[in-house]
Amino acid sequence: MNVMGPRGLSSEEAARRLAEIGPNKLPEPKEAGALELFLRQFLSPFIYLLLVAGIVSLVIQQYPSAVFIGIVLLINAGIGTFQEYAAQRSASALRQLVRGEARVSRDGLIRTVDATDIVPGDLVHLGSGDKVPADIKLFGAKDLTVDESMLTGESVAVEKNNAIDSSPMDPISDRTDMCFAGTVVTAGRGMGLVESTALKTAIGSIAKEIGEGRASEPPLIVRIRKFTYQLACGIVLAIVALVLLMVSVGGYDINAIALMAIGLAVSVIPEGLPAAVTVALAIGMSRMAEANVIIRKLVAVEALGSCTFICSDKTGTLTVNDLTIKKVVLPGGTVFDVSGEGVGPGEILTPENDSRLEEICRSGIFANESYLYYAGQDWTADGDIVDIAFLVLAKKLGLSLQSVREEETLIETIPYESERAMSGILTTTDGEHFLHVKGSPEKILEMSTHMLTRHGRVEIDHAAVQKEFEELAKNGYRVIAVARREGADSTNALEQLAQMTLLGMVAMIDPVRPEAKRAVQRCRRGGIEVAMVTGDHPATAKAIAMEIGICGPDDRVVTGQDLRDAEAKGQATLDAAIIDARVFARVEPLQKQQIVESLMKAGHFVAVTGDGVNDAPAMRRANVGVAMGKRGTDVAKEAADLIITDDRFASIVEGIEQGRIVYNNIRKVIALLAATGFSALVLFFLTVLAGLPMPMIAVQLLWLNLVANGFQDVALAFEPKEGKELDQRPRKPTEPIFDRRIIEHVLVVGGAMGLLAFATFSWLIDAGYDEDAARNLTLMLMILFGNIHALSSRSEHQSLFTMPLMANKFLICAVPLAQLVHIGTIYVPGLNDVLALQPIALTEWLSLLGIALILLVVEETHKAWNRRRDRRLKNPSNLPL
Repeated sequence: MNVMGPRGLSSEEAARRLAEIGPNKLPEPKEAGALELFLRQFLSPFIYLLLVAGIVSLVIQQYPSAVFIGIVLLINAGIGTFQEYAAQRSASALRQLVRGEARVSRDGLIRTVDATDIVPGDLVHLGSGDKVPADIKLFGAKDLTVDESMLTGESVAVEKNNAIDSSPMDPISDRTDMCFAGTVVTAGRGMGLVESTALKTAIGSIAKEIGEGRASEPPLIVRIRKFTYQLACGIVLAIVALVLLMVSVGGYDINAIALMAIGLAVSVIPEGLPAAVTVALAIGMSRMAEANVIIRKLVAVEALGSCTFICSDKTGTLTVNDLTIKKVVLPGGTVFDVSGEGVGPGEILTPENDSRLEEICRSGIFANESYLYYAGQDWTADGDIVDIAFLVLAKKLGLSLQSVREEETLIETIPYESERAMSGILTTTDGEHFLHVKGSPEKILEMSTHMLTRHGRVEIDHAAVQKEFEELAKNGYRVIAVARREGADSTNALEQLAQMTLLGMVAMIDPVRPEAKRAVQRCRRGGIEVAMVTGDHPATAKAIAMEIGICGPDDRVVTGQDLRDAEAKGQATLDAAIIDARVFARVEPLQKQQIVESLMKAGHFVAVTGDGVNDAPAMRRANVGVAMGKRGTDVAKEAADLIITDDRFASIVEGIEQGRIVYNNIRKVIALLAATGFSALVLFFLTVLAGLPMPMIAVQLLWLNLVANGFQDVALAFEPKEGKELDQRPRKPTEPIFDRRIIEHVLVVGGAMGLLAFATFSWLIDAGYDEDAARNLTLMLMILFGNIHALSSRSEHQSLFTMPLMANKFLICAVPLAQLVHIGTIYVPGLNDVLALQPIALTEWLSLLGIALILLVVEETHKAWNRRRDRRLKNPSNLPL
């Protein structure tokens, strides 16, 4: 056995071919250009209404209004184009952070490289869960099956081997000696040479003929679109109602009615909503990326905020995924401690020499698919962490990995699969055959009839070995047993897994991540339950879960066997066994999916973590699939909604928090725009009922939307966390965006703005101000309302005076900017005539500010009342009898 394997290409040759042929990737989906993005901005019911208003303005010869409506449409389209383009570029940059990898032989060493760096002639190693990086001609395979459904439509995985030499003219389904780019290894191992990359692959030729299909839209976007259409219908009904009211009141000619209808339309339409939502989502994706959470599907931004249950893996997520063998336990109770951490230096602390230590290390080297080599000044490892731990143990004993592997010749391997819970290798030396295996103690004990003691090979004492194993597991160790069979047959290794001789067990420690306990506590505070779902031993799983705080000492661990027994009694029994459990051990992949389905049936919104090909069904079934970026297989990443780049459970919790922040910011923007629109509705209807002239002309209303809201609604989307997002209960996934609290806010705050604006306009008319002067001052008052409303909208609950002033620098800049732009426009010749603006005295501005501050009192009072009501609902004992 050669520790380095076939040499493959040299690094220099691979670099030369890469420069000559180009990267191994298909052309990226064509992103929308600036013109397409610009034209998209006009595909909105709000824009349709503004276009109608512009046409009506032309018909009644209100040319300034028509021109200004056109200018506003162009400015809005420009802003929307810029924001969507920026979001598109951000999403493209984030996609680059999640790139496929492949294991290749370079310079005689097996290395993990970026899949885009694969070149023809590379020697690629394939394993279960890998996404095939290129079209590969196999020259070695073991139990290799590949899912080619993306190419052939055949749902059954295809067996692959090098028994035939197919022709490129043969159908893909008949080329069993080839693995094609983009397909997925579902089981087994394989090795082969790259024949084609990029567009020259089978999938590449298809990609040249068809474009990528349009992805389905996430529920959040669908619901916002539904909201916009409903609001547009409401605006049309309001215009009809206003026209009927003006006709019934009398005194208005057709032009006055048309102008009033146009004014109401342009004042109520929240044309800035699409851009603000786009910005909020783009900011959320960027912030999540900073928290090591890469969003693959936009739905995850919304879904994370609804999460009520997390099914987390143990190894690498709740623990650091750095296994180190700390004890070696030989049959008969002899225990050796091992020093060192990871691949660092250490030794086996042997009180006396025992040749059996070498035996267990040698079998650990043989039944091993990983590599450990000296690179520069440090040891470098590549492969499975359990395999690496055995190689490190052998080095600590002083064995040469290269020399040991060359002693025996490989005949057949038994690749590790989660269903087997073990791996092995059949070897031969000097005409004698050996079968070396390692895996879970339960599996190894089942196939072992003897054990190697100080006195030689004797019948195994299952009870004694089981007791030693359980004691180690109870102390939080991950235990792996090693066995060997001498005199094995030369073929069919899987059929010879019996009559094995137990060589011993190793106890590994994978320390709990220091931040995991606090992350679990944060979940509990936020109404999110956490369960550990692992294939490890129940005692090990419970020890780790207790240390993190997932379960208590009296809580029961539900095992895979428990689930099988419950399933045999019926679905109701299975659901009952799952719903209250928080630790699941020795769970098989399909049982993980059963756990997810039962929790969802009970009303939970479930996020589930996964890293292997067998986790994909559960991840797809869950509301949110979470793949591990470091140790996750390509299949798991493809199935996931989001990817945790550092594999930390705490990052999932941070992602949930960011998801809630994004959703809250979208709600704030909608509440801001809806309340502002409702205030205009109140102002117009009261004006008509009072028989007063139009309070603002159409161009002034458009200017109000562009200046007062155009800056501030987008800036509000940058609002950071308030600090208590994870202290709130998760929202229901079916909860509408425009819920009771927002409706209440619109009625109270929007109604207050409308009443105060009407009272001011009415007083100005009664005080002798002409219509233009009254409109000029009313417009300034509405802009002041917009400033105060934007600042107060930073939180639905907190008082403005308790929030850090500079937390959202964009909004703090946008508020005075809105004022300065409006005041500056007053002194711009031509534009001030179109907008009918006049200079405002400082005393008048201060008087208007005083009126506007009444709105702040209203908002603060409303928030205080809501906080008091929320406290009473949380503590029903305070409710009056």
